[in-house]
Amino acid sequence: MKQLKEFTIPFVGLKEGEHRFDYNIDQTFFNHFEYEDFNATNVKADLILVKKSTLLELNFQISGTVNVNCDLTNEPFDQSISNKFDLVVKFGEEYNDEHIDILIVPHGEYEINVQQYIYEMIVLALPSKRIHPGVEDGTLDSEILDKLEELSPKIKDVKTEEEETDPRWNTLKKLLTDK
Repeated sequence: MKQLKEFTIPFVGLKEGEHRFDYNIDQTFFNHFEYEDFNATNVKADLILVKKSTLLELNFQISGTVNVNCDLTNEPFDQSISNKFDLVVKFGEEYNDEHIDILIVPHGEYEINVQQYIYEMIVLALPSKRIHPGVEDGTLDSEILDKLEELSPKIKDVKTEEEETDPRWNTLKKLLTDK
């Protein structure tokens, strides 16, 4: 996958200390990843890069909204998201990203691309089950909800169930007690 230029940080020219990077993530960002679960996206990603003599510390923080479809009704709604992630970038012999929060890059490297980390943070910030707020508080009027209510199983009363029992079963029950 091609890396987006605006998410590449050339850290060689930066002085030691804290540096801020702000990104506004919209739907074109997810089109680049061919991720089609979002209808629209309005997320702000803040990155604080702390450059030290032997390593880099990256502190990511995202917040905003993504427009997704409800898992029950398929109605679109804005889901608010927020997430934090800390990454330590060390220098070593070869590239290694086996650890979740430690990235090792070769000694000659002069820049780092953060698009994959931002993408993963946004996707993982979503709840596993996306339910429209109108479904939870009962204000959403939807044909699908009406159909689900109609097709949901009804709980019968215990008394009516006993009354509807076939009388032949009662005769069979007597056989068990006659012994």
